Amino acid sequence: MKRKIGELARATGCPAATIRFYEKEGLLQTPARTEGNYRLYGDEELERLRFILHCRRHGMNIAEIRDLLAFKDHPHEGCGWVGELVERHIAAVSEQIAALTALKEQLEQLRRNCTGRESGACGIIEQLSAPCPYCADHHQCTLRSPDGAGKDVPRKAARAGNPRK
Repeated sequence: MKRKIGELARATGCPAATIRFYEKEGLLQTPARTEGNYRLYGDEELERLRFILHCRRHGMNIAEIRDLLAFKDHPHEGCGWVGELVERHIAAVSEQIAALTALKEQLEQLRRNCTGRESGACGIIEQLSAPCPYCADHHQCTLRSPDGAGKDVPRKAARAGNPRK
């Protein structure tokens, strides 16, 4: 069955702009066109896009997906490297979990500083306004648990929950 890009987008939940991006990146083949220059996608492209989206949901980047698709299309060697790729992603997720756990603990500590007063000083605002209690150099900050115990968490890892930083 042939479908236009909008139909493919609805079938997969993937925006049309993203589908065009995947074409530009070479993850999807350039589709056939109608006389009116509309893209037409078949079942093979649908399945390939689902594979790409599945990879993205598992944290794979474009280069990794490109390698996985090349292997999927022409499996001429062992797949041990695929297992290693997944192991790297597992390690990255473990680091993110540790960073998010440390962030959660810090937020819980901030929350404990709130007295809930309707007027006057706010303990959370005061705490956030104070110099970092864990280091002197905010640019090279490593965060520690308030009691000094626990593992240092690099600042970059502590920001894992906020991709804009």
